[in-house]
Amino acid sequence: MASSRWVRPEVYPLFAAMGVAVGICGFQLFRNITGNPEVRVNKVGRAAGVLENHEEGRRYAEHGLRNYVRDKTPEIMPAINKFFTEPTK
Repeated sequence: MASSRWVRPEVYPLFAAMGVAVGICGFQLFRNITGNPEVRVNKVGRAAGVLENHEEGRRYAEHGLRNYVRDKTPEIMPAINKFFTEPTK
């Protein structure tokens, strides 16, 4: 009874959007802590100072999603864009 008064069906999309946003932030935080070569969590890694690990940094920056979209055109709806940009016959 009390939950139906406070949680209305209109706010479910807001909950979903916030859940997705929190999930993306959590994923990025986990990715940075575990894979970023500039982040060192343990004491031994922090004591090492500045490392010249360019190869590790390149591997971190060139992740799978970036490699996948590298040769793609930056369009959301290519068919609609082609329809409106190509001259008519």
